[in-house]
Amino acid sequence: MAEQITTTPPVSNFWQNPRVRLRAIEPGDAETFHRWNQDSERARNLDFIWPPVSLASQRVFAEEASRRKMENDRLQWIIETIDGTPVGMIDTHHCDHRTGNFSYGVDIAGEHRGKGYAAEAIRLVLRYYFDELRYQKVTVNVHADNLASLRLHEKLGFQREGLLRRTQYSHGCYIDEIFFGMTVEEFRALYGSVEG
Repeated sequence: MAEQITTTPPVSNFWQNPRVRLRAIEPGDAETFHRWNQDSERARNLDFIWPPVSLASQRVFAEEASRRKMENDRLQWIIETIDGTPVGMIDTHHCDHRTGNFSYGVDIAGEHRGKGYAAEAIRLVLRYYFDELRYQKVTVNVHADNLASLRLHEKLGFQREGLLRRTQYSHGCYIDEIFFGMTVEEFRALYGSVEG
């Protein structure tokens, strides 16, 4: 009698593709956050150069974030490679379920930039908000001097929608913010949808 071999079908994980996986923040991520926060140019691109933050403070943040549940459709994820190396973060905010609009922020650690991780993570988040949560539009603001982020959003197919003059301050200069948007229809035309 031949031995019968059974195989388990592979687990399908919505939160990963062949290059990246999005996962929840874990308490052990504090050391990674502390290391990332040593990069002042990273901070400048996100917001402004903030004062040094202690490892103890990062531990408290990571512990609290690891217990946080989705509230008002806002989420935070670690972006990691398939082998489990953390490369950045992405979070959603300004989620308005009534109008179907939301925003996000994405951040890739310096040593991992330019490898496509941000684009992959953004597409996963957009697919979730458009195809699972029924949002219809995403809007993102980018500092006008953040050339990598401007190129990223143009390459992803976002439309430039406007500019607010002199809303940020860094390096002794006032900086404009450029707004990009993408509708669910534009996303589906570029990337398809779960339905087909």
